[in-house]
Amino acid sequence: MTVQGAAGAVSYAALVQVFARIGWLSFGGPAGQIALMHRELVEERGWIAEADFLHALNICHLLPGPEAQQLATWIGWRLHGVRGGLAAGLLFVIPGALVILALSMFYALAADLAWVEALFLGIKAAVLAIVVQALLRIAGRALDTGLKRGLALAAFAGLFLFDLPFPAIVLGAGVIGMVAAAYRPQWLAIAPAGADSAALPPRPWRSTLRSVLVWSAVWAAPMVLIALTLGPDHVLWKIGAFFSQLAVVTFGGAYAALAYMAQEAVAGFGWLQPGEMADGLGLAETTPGPLILVTQFVGYLAAFRAPEPFSPLVAGVIGALLTTWVTFAPCFLWIFALAPWIDRLGQAVRLKGGLAAVTAAVVGVIANLTAWFALYVLFAQVNEIAAGPLRLDWPVWASLDWRAAVLAGLAFVLAFAAKWSVLRLLAVSAVGGLALGLGL
Repeated sequence: MTVQGAAGAVSYAALVQVFARIGWLSFGGPAGQIALMHRELVEERGWIAEADFLHALNICHLLPGPEAQQLATWIGWRLHGVRGGLAAGLLFVIPGALVILALSMFYALAADLAWVEALFLGIKAAVLAIVVQALLRIAGRALDTGLKRGLALAAFAGLFLFDLPFPAIVLGAGVIGMVAAAYRPQWLAIAPAGADSAALPPRPWRSTLRSVLVWSAVWAAPMVLIALTLGPDHVLWKIGAFFSQLAVVTFGGAYAALAYMAQEAVAGFGWLQPGEMADGLGLAETTPGPLILVTQFVGYLAAFRAPEPFSPLVAGVIGALLTTWVTFAPCFLWIFALAPWIDRLGQAVRLKGGLAAVTAAVVGVIANLTAWFALYVLFAQVNEIAAGPLRLDWPVWASLDWRAAVLAGLAFVLAFAAKWSVLRLLAVSAVGGLALGLGL
């Protein structure tokens, strides 16, 4: 890859200024955020070559975690090494994290107010349309072979019908993909390795090992402190351990992460009610930064509701900060460890096959999330049907919330027919929720 934006050509101050601007303007989910960075850094300033930007983006798509934030970190690293990566990655996250923290504090204190409930009635209806939109967009891009479509269907069935653990879905798809890439790469539309692999630079083992050790220690530091002071039975330990696991196994962005959180944070730990997960995504959709910041909302509420020995507000803030720490520290680990290997990763056919299969399975994961959201947004009561290994959520039809159904129908028309932006859709749906929820 050609070095377009060397550190000598781009000052560190200019890097910080531009990424501070990007951090506050990065609305619209990963597609909008990546488009913003492409316009600012490739088209307008020429700091990164087009081919380098796209190659790094492809690798970031294969990593767990938010691809837009990881791409920002890689660009900063490319221009100014580790300090550039830290500046770009942190500035991409911090504005949205501050806004989500403030909104989480407001939500925890005001969620029982009638007008807040009405407001989120409309927001949840809009979120349902947004998630369906994301499902169709990702499926159209990812499911280009029969095997990928089969993996997506199997993942959906495993989660929705049999309540299989999310990590098992991810690992199983990865193994299938690696085997298919070795023997039938065309089943995954995987191109063979390029002929120029011999001309690649030496393997940077030393820098990779150093990055892994340093960032593993950074990642683990707050967990060690919690273990020594509060113990492994405290809610903060459970929050840190859960979101650390989420950071490792969640491919496919925030929507896949939400599916796992819905399975564990709601049904497993009991930190949130089902409808509150949709509320959190609605808040994340209206703020700058990666959508994965919805995890901060979950961490805040989990600690706020089990605060001892702190006050609820202090516990919530600690829970939110801990969640953000263990969610994004791994992202810096992946990028700083793998950035020197970007050229070589383009030649790793089996790795690409495994991750392409995981991406296909994530479509099924998001389909399960969509069905789960629809049930809990539209119906006041949902029961579980169990028959042998079958575990199926089924609505009580008499509990249909007609207001949610009307608002969801309006949101679908505005999203798919009128093609409204996410922020405009959320704003109108929120007003509609207030009107119907308060009987205005």
